Amino acid sequence: MKDVLSRIGIGAATVDTVLPTDTVRAGESVQVEVRVEGGSTAQEIDAVYFALETEYKSDEGYKDAIIDQWQLTEPFTIEADEERRFETTIDIPRETPVTTRSTAVEIETGLDISMAVDPGDEDYIEVEPTPRTQAVFDALDSLGFSLHASACEATAGSLFITSATFVQEFEFRPQCGEFDGQVDEVEIVPVFGDDRLTVYVEVDRSGGLLSEMTDTDERHTKLTVEAPDPDPGAVEPRLAESIRDLS
Repeated sequence: MKDVLSRIGIGAATVDTVLPTDTVRAGESVQVEVRVEGGSTAQEIDAVYFALETEYKSDEGYKDAIIDQWQLTEPFTIEADEERRFETTIDIPRETPVTTRSTAVEIETGLDISMAVDPGDEDYIEVEPTPRTQAVFDALDSLGFSLHASACEATAGSLFITSATFVQEFEFRPQCGEFDGQVDEVEIVPVFGDDRLTVYVEVDRSGGLLSEMTDTDERHTKLTVEAPDPDPGAVEPRLAESIRDLS
């Protein structure tokens, strides 16, 4: 009877991932410990796996997205009440969305058990931007902009050159400085390449109701950031020039 119950999740093995911190930086790695505890009966575990997940908006609504996934172990048996611990390193891809109030990222840990409900564990993490993306954020801050909103959206039919199914868009609005009163907002989309970051920039200028109705107030451009750890002071004049040209 215990074997039958464990197959539907009653008295089954459990898994828990312990992270040293819930804040990570995209493009870096984090050490984790995985604890597997046996239930009321022995079970064959085909694998322990991880999935890094978020969600994005498409024409059909919101969809779940697996950013990356890994397998930690080969098959093993967990005995009743046994505890096993595994240590591993999880790489956080550069493309992982930056977490904001509207964008969440989680690490899902699961036990793959044949012919049974797979036990799992979910850990939400805070993801900070890569140094290249942070330099762009800092440059916008120096120009008087503040982050207003962000969202992950499907790339199908978009102007972005990427193989990813979605991109993250950030919307900044001027609070002071040269562009206050000149543009309504600046939207950026970071797209990662092997040795550079391409930043797609859209400027929504303060052109009045007529221009907004005809969509003539929106302009597009892009710039690249190649230095691995760029100085925001070097990014700022290029970004300012792009905004001036489009506003």
